[in-house]
Amino acid sequence: MDIQRAGQDVGVDLAGVAKLLADGTRAAFCLALLDGRAWTANELARYAGIAPSTATSHLNLLVNGGLLVEERHGRHRYVRVTDRRVVELIESLAALAHSAVSAHVHWRPPADNSHLAGTVALAITDAMVERELLEWGPEPGLTGKGARWLAETGITVPTGSRRSPVRSCLDWTERRPHLAGTVGAALCTHALTTGWMTRIGTTRALLVTPAGRKAWHDHLGLPPAGL
Repeated sequence: MDIQRAGQDVGVDLAGVAKLLADGTRAAFCLALLDGRAWTANELARYAGIAPSTATSHLNLLVNGGLLVEERHGRHRYVRVTDRRVVELIESLAALAHSAVSAHVHWRPPADNSHLAGTVALAITDAMVERELLEWGPEPGLTGKGARWLAETGITVPTGSRRSPVRSCLDWTERRPHLAGTVGAALCTHALTTGWMTRIGTTRALLVTPAGRKAWHDHLGLPPAGL
């Protein structure tokens, strides 16, 4: 194959992908679909605040461009991100666009790796380390004081899991590690169950509630204005 011709073909393909994501509505659809689930056109239309027919036109472009795939169940049409490569592409672009994630919106990873993320996760991790609830280093772990704190706060950590109780996870928006593992998942579950945080629509984005600001301040000393 002619090398120059191959380079031209790649350039055309790259330009095509960039053009697909250059539209704000299509970019918003892709970000929403990072939750790992399949959405209908109507759900995405409501999410973006546009007409279903407009959403369908955008989705057709994303499907034809290979960023999304569609699944049909009876009369219903669902779309989802094509594969992990597309997920990584969207996440990388979002990380470059600092305005893509609001300072008050915190992203939650897919369900198989459930824990808090973003600035709030970093603040929680820092506070737990400062209060000696966590040992943070090459081999992070929960201290005895930390185990007592979880029990007193009413946070139940499941037992018998093959996942590590405590591990670090690099946050892709902040480029710093935060708490993950079964303890991180338990914190996330507790925050949602108690209403400290709430999910925005059906996306994986979480918002700290007024009750949550008070709770995080009472339990970890986090400044309410910073959440």
